[in-house]
Amino acid sequence: MLADIRSLGADLLAVSPELPDRSQVTAEKNNLTFPILNDVGNQVAKQFGLVFQVPPDLREVYLSLGIDLPAHNGDQSYELPLPATYVLDRGGIIRAVFADADYVKRMEPADILAVLRTMK
Repeated sequence: MLADIRSLGADLLAVSPELPDRSQVTAEKNNLTFPILNDVGNQVAKQFGLVFQVPPDLREVYLSLGIDLPAHNGDQSYELPLPATYVLDRGGIIRAVFADADYVKRMEPADILAVLRTMK
């Protein structure tokens, strides 16, 4: 998928609320070959209306799975961004967007490629 994106003259980047050292660990662990931009405190995600509060009962589930949000994100807010996909043109204009409260739903790769092809 990433090769297809790059073949169309585009690139991929991720935005994460994790602290920079945590993002680096994530990138290395998953062999990521694209940049991760750090949005500590979800400042950018808040501007896009993508932040939600993790409810107390779900916090316990995260901890039981070994996910310590305060340690990863550097604060006690228990805020996370909704996963979202934005396709921007070279001028910074948003050409496509996908966000869903159901975090398992993502923009289909074929749809991303279709948008990129229209911009070429």
